[in-house]
Amino acid sequence: MWPDRRFADLVKTDHPIVLAPMAGVADAELAIAVAEGGGLGSLACAMISADKMREQVNIFRQRIAAPINVNFFCHTAVEADAISEAGWRRRLASYYREYGIDPDAEVQAANRAPFDEAMCLAVEELKPEIVSFHFGLPEPGLLARVKATGAVVLASATVVREAVWLERNGADIIIAQGAEAGGHRGMFLTDKLAEQVGTFALVPQIVDAVKLPVIAAGGIADARGIAAAFALGASGVQIGSAFLRSPESKVSVAARAVLAAASDESTVITNVMTGRLARGVANRVMREVGPISPDAPAFPHAATALGPLKAAAEKQGRVDFTNLWAGQALPLGREMPAAELTRMLAAQALARLRSLAG
Repeated sequence: MWPDRRFADLVKTDHPIVLAPMAGVADAELAIAVAEGGGLGSLACAMISADKMREQVNIFRQRIAAPINVNFFCHTAVEADAISEAGWRRRLASYYREYGIDPDAEVQAANRAPFDEAMCLAVEELKPEIVSFHFGLPEPGLLARVKATGAVVLASATVVREAVWLERNGADIIIAQGAEAGGHRGMFLTDKLAEQVGTFALVPQIVDAVKLPVIAAGGIADARGIAAAFALGASGVQIGSAFLRSPESKVSVAARAVLAAASDESTVITNVMTGRLARGVANRVMREVGPISPDAPAFPHAATALGPLKAAAEKQGRVDFTNLWAGQALPLGREMPAAELTRMLAAQALARLRSLAG
């Protein structure tokens, strides 16, 4: 038995393992596989429409009777700034010339929308068992409607005061997102990257500061990490990078090769790809323009000008402008079906916890 079953009992899964929502590289197929392994499958919904979310949730429910987690962003949307956009295109002009792309051609705007009325209506209709949020929580009226559906609400904290704020404002479970974690930093009460806390320092401090169950996220990709998180007081773990090379993920062939060759030094935190701080495997544009650039437009608009470059490079089998979001434990991942990997991680972690208990 797991030493702390509060999270697993709340979300009704066999194992307290959450598939990290990973936009663009994971959909219902990976969520279903993790759920088949006894974990909590997640769908990243910040880059898809409400209709697409309905489609994905319905696919999940047609295939398996298990709880599902739908994940949303809660950032404050800002309009694209023409001056900033023009400066960013000038910064990227040499790449446009290299690929023979017209830098003045109109391109589709980056789509990373905060949780809104349309998504709330879809949540009320679909009634997912778990709803999780990144960058804080939605405005109180929308959050109240989500909770009225009976959903368990998860939200990410990167420092203790964010966890305390989330507890006071309606979250049911806190995700302690350490600095090792891949993807966008969930920061919402701080913008100080240099002060971001590592997972295994953050988890026990959040556990001490709140009464809610805590999920550890960041740097956890094997049984040792899971056991360590529970030893520090977590009642669940969120894992993303370990599943990237599973056959059910949507990672391209070119990206899989890069991920397979990654080391502990391969990932960096950057703002170049979207305009907001996120950790991923360093690619060409991150190395040459960043990893942190003052020229990058505000989130998510930095991604707009990169779109044509990403498409052109990927046609050549290159990932020079592709988001390869991943955490520092990426090399611990395996090429293994996600259901099998979930069951293996759970079994090995339980064995380690039993040995630690004597």
